Amino acid sequence: AVPVLNPHFRLQWEPAQNCHVLLYPEGMIKLNGSAGEIMACVDGERCIAAIIELLQVRFPDAGELADDTLEFFSIAHDKRWIRFA
Repeated sequence: AVPVLNPHFRLQWEPAQNCHVLLYPEGMIKLNGSAGEIMACVDGERCIAAIIELLQVRFPDAGELADDTLEFFSIAHDKRWIRFA
């Protein structure tokens, strides 16, 4: 599955918050570091497996990231932050 950011949201780095945020017409969602790193990999082209591989390369000391990444995508989909292409 290829995750795609819901067009009602915009991901950006917010220097004032020192984190990634999801902006939407009614407000802002502040993402923790892990969530921000995962969402920053969502480009509408990479499948989940490719995103997990990329994260493993970026964070080799983090251990196995697949389960946590899959759980995050499930939550992000439930909250309608992403959809699957």
